[in-house]
Amino acid sequence: MKNQETDIVVVGAGPVGLMCAYLAQLCGLRAVVLDQSTGPLAVGRADALNARTLQLLEIPGLFDELYPLGKPCNTSSVWANGRFLSRQSSWWNELEGCLHKHFLMLGQPHLEKLLDRRLKEVGAPVRRLSSVTDIEVLDDGCLTKLSSGKTIRSKYLIGADGSRSIVRERLGVPFEITRPQIVWAVIDGLIETDFPKVPEIIVFQAESSDVAWIPREADIDRFYVRMDTKEFQLEEALAKINRAMTPHRLRFKRIDWFSRFSVKESVAERFSVKERAFLAGDSCHVHSVNGGQGLNTGLADAFNLIWKLNMVINAGAPSTLLSTYEEERKPVAMSVVATSGELVRSTKFSETGTHAQDYVKIVEKRSGNVTGMGIRYGESGLKGRRLFDFEVYKGEEKLRLYSLLDYSKYTLLLFGEPKQGPSLPAYVQCIQLRNSMAEGPYRTTSAYYKDQAIVVRPDAYIEAAGNLADVPSLLREIL
Repeated sequence: MKNQETDIVVVGAGPVGLMCAYLAQLCGLRAVVLDQSTGPLAVGRADALNARTLQLLEIPGLFDELYPLGKPCNTSSVWANGRFLSRQSSWWNELEGCLHKHFLMLGQPHLEKLLDRRLKEVGAPVRRLSSVTDIEVLDDGCLTKLSSGKTIRSKYLIGADGSRSIVRERLGVPFEITRPQIVWAVIDGLIETDFPKVPEIIVFQAESSDVAWIPREADIDRFYVRMDTKEFQLEEALAKINRAMTPHRLRFKRIDWFSRFSVKESVAERFSVKERAFLAGDSCHVHSVNGGQGLNTGLADAFNLIWKLNMVINAGAPSTLLSTYEEERKPVAMSVVATSGELVRSTKFSETGTHAQDYVKIVEKRSGNVTGMGIRYGESGLKGRRLFDFEVYKGEEKLRLYSLLDYSKYTLLLFGEPKQGPSLPAYVQCIQLRNSMAEGPYRTTSAYYKDQAIVVRPDAYIEAAGNLADVPSLLREIL
């Protein structure tokens, strides 16, 4: 039997693997997703999409379906001795070029189910109950061997198969794990309480900061409880919650998910092998849940990687473009691990005994990671910064700028009237935005980028910027 051939094999059908495959399909690439599971996640795991992820979800047309399902949340509170000590949201309110200044509290299963369905709709369903036994990386592609005896030949391979990644193991990529001896319980369910419910993240301050209350979508809530012992029962975690909430009481009318997890921290030594096999998400970086960065960082990996593969496969870009995946994403992973590590340790260690207040201060200090809006690929200037989002008008219709971007192409944004319309290759689209008084298909009242030409990467980071007369030279940077 002839081996199957495809552009990309994706191992792992969690949110990162599914996003890689869906973005690839949008670019006209053939992608095969392999996973051992029988279907998308039903309950549990990640619980929030940050502001940067909400922006990115606009580009492939996923935002409008997901957003109504979640619960906006932008405030972190500290509760101690029967009262709120503080409520803070300044790190969200101060964001520029951001239309959604909050987390969207929404469980990972919703994203997985949507992506799984979209892949079925485009005729590329996940191959469930598929186990990978071996991977061979060649100079011109990859061979993925399955337990069924079949082999798939692909131009590229992506390991998005979690912290125990078989892809990483088969590639021989070192992954040194630090275990800070911090163990948590996580409980999702329907609660009954006399505590005044608020749509906020509440960090409780008792002897330490070992309980956090996370609002969730629909009728459920989540509690994180630091236990610091691997063996414990649900009742012990519930007792800690009630101690932290004194003088109020809480009980679960229904428990949807209960899990124990030990904090692990690691970043893979490298994120690719021969620029043919790549790691994304938890397969190349793991850390504590504090700060809600795991899912969001993994999705950003997918958005960073797939457009580069598309440009190499479909647009003739040099293969050296692929080396920028690790160059850009590994420093981000390191900063995320540092952020989550500082946060999780503050729940247990405090010189002044103000664990919860310390925690919120760290969130403020590291808000660039927590919101996702501080991530950039460049030291100064506009190059490497995220494109600001703002409202634009098409006739009387109000749109968001990000909804006009095309993930399969660069976008040339012209804020004003260039002297001459540029000649563009097929992989660059041009959008002209005039001021609110002018004629034209798109208008904006925003002062951002006035009289400038901006070349935007498919993942909504700025590749080049200049005045309207600079368009030819700006385009040469990507051609």
